[in-house]
This record gives sequence, structure tokens and C-alpha cells, in this order.
Amino acid sequence: MYEIKFLPPAARFIKKIKDKKLKELYKNAIDKIREDYTVGELKTGDLSGIYSIDIFYNKTNYELAYTVEYAENEIVVVIMAGTRENFYEELKRYMHD
Repeated sequence: MYEIKFLPPAARFIKKIKDKKLKELYKNAIDKIREDYTVGELKTGDLSGIYSIDIFYNKTNYELAYTVEYAENEIVVVIMAGTRENFYEELKRYMHD
């Protein structure tokens, strides 16, 4: 089991989710990551080293982006969560600031 750490953009988005089913889908995705961080798709190019998981709900595509930091125990860092629209542009901006 990996330790999960949320960065502010992901924590804010997940905290604001009011729909119980959507919140549950994010929780399930995080549980899968906690067991095996390689379940996500490894990105390349500008986002090299970042994994992402798609969450489909109510005809909308949501994303969850994370990376792995190697410490005493490996720690999964959830960077950002949100809808697919402009997600990767926002993620790139956040990563390069």
C-alpha cells in the first residue's frame, strides 16, 4: 500500500465534489493507485513522469493526474483532478510554475 499525498489543486477539486457517486469513483481510483500506482497511463513529452486515470461519469470525462516520489516508502502524489476540458493545459501550467 502506497501513501497518498494530495497537492492543493487536487484536494480542492475533490473536496468540492457534491455528487456522491462521482466522489466514490474518485475514491475507487485512488484506492487502485494505492495498491498499484502503475494502473494509470504514463504520460510522455511535457508531462513525462506523470500518470493519469480517466474517470467516466454522467457523460463527462474526468481525469486524475499523479506522480510517484521515492522516499523510504514510495509516496503517490495526486497533483490534479478535474474534468477533461483544458485539464492537460492546466496541469502543464501548474507543473511549470
